Amino acid sequence: MNDVVVRKLDHEGREVFRYEGQVLQRGDRFVCLRAVFQFDDVDTGGVTFKRGDVFTEWFYSDRWYNVFRIEDGARGALKGWYCNITRPACIGDGVVSADDLALDLFVAPDGATQLLDEDEFALLDLPAADEAAALRAVVELRAAVAAGSAPFDDLRAVRRA
Repeated sequence: MNDVVVRKLDHEGREVFRYEGQVLQRGDRFVCLRAVFQFDDVDTGGVTFKRGDVFTEWFYSDRWYNVFRIEDGARGALKGWYCNITRPACIGDGVVSADDLALDLFVAPDGATQLLDEDEFALLDLPAADEAAALRAVVELRAAVAAGSAPFDDLRAVRRA
């Protein structure tokens, strides 16, 4: 596996933080990584990220979001998917970066969705085209969840049970 540095940038392109992941799969317009959460606990309002949680992360160079599948680091149980609304990712050799646009969608293991940080998103000074693309991304993600499309494939098994 190849190690890669993930750079989370704010809406103005300034680095907020960075971490390392390992490439699991790479395509023409995406990369899928595995990363272990190495920070203090973060309560997102939808889910709490805990030190040791395992993230499978999809970054896309042609979509206005990325998706993190989160497993409890201690038990391995699926915690859900955390979807960051971002500008399309820049995927290079050894580095992945994306401009976070504050808006997030949490998808619970049963497929229930919760839109987060709408107030923060509303305060950003974004070009109208970026704002529209971000809102379309939420619609696209909800449609993928409803269909059980990748990377939300696990939802099909939950719905059959």
